[in-house]
Amino acid sequence: MSKQFTTKDVQEHNTPDKGLYIIIDNSVYEMGGFVDEHPGGAKILKRVGGKDASKQFWKYHNESVLKKYQERLKIGELKESAKL
Repeated sequence: MSKQFTTKDVQEHNTPDKGLYIIIDNSVYEMGGFVDEHPGGAKILKRVGGKDASKQFWKYHNESVLKKYQERLKIGELKESAKL
């Protein structure tokens, strides 16, 4: 079972120093070690740190990119929020 994160957990990891977490389609990725390798530059990843980056990700990438890096960067899943 993969680790579960809340949106608050992800929001708290919004810089490379804190561990740069992003959400893509309810999966949580740790991007801190990838910032300097990102072909689009570090600025882009820092801008979406601690947030859901699904829309931005799919605008510039296809599924093969996700598959290529998923094993290395995915750290868990987003917990379902309780519906009230």
